[in-house]
Amino acid sequence: MLGGLSSGGGKAAKASFVSYVTPEEIKSEKEPFRKENNPDFLPGEVVFCSANTVLKYTQDDLSQRGVFGTLLCTNFRVSFVSDEVASDETSKLFKNKLYGENDIPLSCVDNIYGGYEDKKKLITGSLVKNKYPSKVIIHCKDLRVFQFSLTYSKEEDAKKIFQGIVHHCLEPKSLKCVFAFTYCEKSSGPEMQRKERTMLFNCLEDWTHDMKRTKGNCRLVRENSNFELSPRLPQFFVVPSNVSDEDLTKFQGKGLPMWCWSHHSGCALFKTPSLPQLPEDNVSQMYMEKMLTAVAHTHLYSVKTEDLSDTLPTLQDIQLSYNKFKQFFLIENTTEFWMSDMKWFSSLENCGWLDIIRQCLQKAVEVVECLEKENTNVLIMEEGGSDLCCVISSLVQLMLDPYYRTLLGFQSLVQKEWVIGGHAFLDRSNHLHLKEKVESQAPVFLLFLECVWQLHQQHGPAFQFSETYLTVLSDSLHVPAFTTFLFNNDSHRVSVLTAESPSSQRAVMNWPSVWDWSAQFDCKALDLFMNPLYAQKPKQDRSQRKTHRPKHQRQLSLPSSAFKTPAKKGFFKDEADSLKKILRVRRISRWMLSPSSESPQTSSSAREFYEAWQAKPLDYHGLLLPCLDGPSIRVWMQRYLRWIHEVQILGGGPVALLSKVYELLGDIQELRRELDRHACTQTPNHRGATTRPKVKSAAELSARSSVRLSSSFPFVTSRNWQFKPAIPTSMLQSLIMTGVAGDLASRDDDGGETETIV
Repeated sequence: MLGGLSSGGGKAAKASFVSYVTPEEIKSEKEPFRKENNPDFLPGEVVFCSANTVLKYTQDDLSQRGVFGTLLCTNFRVSFVSDEVASDETSKLFKNKLYGENDIPLSCVDNIYGGYEDKKKLITGSLVKNKYPSKVIIHCKDLRVFQFSLTYSKEEDAKKIFQGIVHHCLEPKSLKCVFAFTYCEKSSGPEMQRKERTMLFNCLEDWTHDMKRTKGNCRLVRENSNFELSPRLPQFFVVPSNVSDEDLTKFQGKGLPMWCWSHHSGCALFKTPSLPQLPEDNVSQMYMEKMLTAVAHTHLYSVKTEDLSDTLPTLQDIQLSYNKFKQFFLIENTTEFWMSDMKWFSSLENCGWLDIIRQCLQKAVEVVECLEKENTNVLIMEEGGSDLCCVISSLVQLMLDPYYRTLLGFQSLVQKEWVIGGHAFLDRSNHLHLKEKVESQAPVFLLFLECVWQLHQQHGPAFQFSETYLTVLSDSLHVPAFTTFLFNNDSHRVSVLTAESPSSQRAVMNWPSVWDWSAQFDCKALDLFMNPLYAQKPKQDRSQRKTHRPKHQRQLSLPSSAFKTPAKKGFFKDEADSLKKILRVRRISRWMLSPSSESPQTSSSAREFYEAWQAKPLDYHGLLLPCLDGPSIRVWMQRYLRWIHEVQILGGGPVALLSKVYELLGDIQELRRELDRHACTQTPNHRGATTRPKVKSAAELSARSSVRLSSSFPFVTSRNWQFKPAIPTSMLQSLIMTGVAGDLASRDDDGGETETIV
């Protein structure tokens, strides 16, 4: 920054000033009774190493400004504790109880770079033994970027903290070294035994309840309670009623159709790990034909199959695309941001991540069309049955079932389809940093949350939970204090947690779950998880619930399943049986093709299905379909841009809209209370009145705590940034050449006239 002060010709003059006072001595003069700064440690948290006089850089510009403090590495996080005394104004409305804004959970560390002189190198295990870098740059999985200077620390402390961070964040480790096990032993967290709770689907009652709710006509399997059938299968699951006990024991669960959800018309959605079939292998072919027949028996003897491995990107494609996509949001300084802004939109499009999101939503719409319009059973499959099958089955249920668009319903859906459904969270996240698991690493669950966000931003009033909830859920995937997203399947979870239980009194249910949000946030912060625009379903009058339905004296259509067939044999049943066999052969042979074949007929049918739905009045408690046109698939701004200061809008963005909505809701509720008081002069709170808590707007809350709202609220609140005018990128290079850019960038915004460049 000072290079511009030297003379233009000849060599630059050497600095004649030499400081004989070290930063440690300066600090000691300022604070003679300096206390050792430490964060609020969690139960079971242990400090491995630390270093004082570490400079944490800001991301404002290249001036290398920052804050001095202590850098620590524990068995839970990498933490920076500033030497500056925190004021009361920095108290955040949305503060996480487990880690702060300067803390990085070990599982959240993505990459570590070292600054050697003027070169930036990616740190691997082989570089740890060499000399430590003067600068450490940490890229996090939640897209935060931290830069620490070790220049002012003692050489021994700097070396230890660097080696400790690299060892505990990047080196291979055992599963038992994850902090969740220590945290569970030392803490006594409250159990989730409330009246309204998230269904964990680890017991028969949850599966039975979900079957009754959707009126499913399938069989609940409990023979795998000790994982005797297969360790790949959950303890409890649901299969078509015609699947026999002998079929359950074959092929370790491959090819076995597992029930996901039942449509109100009677058809159902199933998923299965695909069973490899060789031309000479008649046994597997006969088994798959039998399973397809069992699925067809569920409703109207119809089934449509879909192999997702042939129609959707592979795990390697998903990982590669996301690695390119996230680089545009890992910004280390302002200059890097403006340089990336030159081709930002085209670069985002070329990485393919948004296109993968579009493909998954398109596939889900095709499956929805089969269930809703064609009234046929659907069986989706892939090689493992627990990656893209989880994505598509969950999206289908979100589009069709309004219960899963509530907070508890959505969490129950994730439990059923992902946690119990056998998604390999440990391998896909690679929390243990095992070299043999690098190829299996892929952000599949994040891809699902991306698709959910697309639905949420297109149909906001249909969801009870907010965008902030989805963002926090994506962050919680990398917090090693919970066991929800820590295992590969149900068998893995039960075996590890049972072995780690110190006594018979501690059950698997008592291990920390991510769904207990009170462990991370207080009640005021949890209010931000709820969507203020959610359109609650109006309660129907009891007198209008039961409508008269005339009973037919004779059934005029074929029974939807074998269980509804009259037990008494007669002419009608004999004729029905023969007709069923004919229909079964015709419909199965007709629908064995993929519903997403790239024929013009299929694409036009899907388009007609969407246009027919769009022409009807929108029901937020009915079917929801996403718009898949180019501009409709957007970037998840809150998650990806919340840490980049240059794109924040002070007093604007979505938070300004929500703040106004909160204010209007408060006014409406106040008017309702006034009407209730005028309507009933005797008892203000009569039975007909609905008393609701007064809504406090985000602006009111921020005014009390002196927090300036920005478009990244609630993740970034108490910031007193000095925003500078944005320079149009189309004129950036010409401005740099003429020297005007430096003059404009150095000016702060004020109340004077605004200079615009046309």
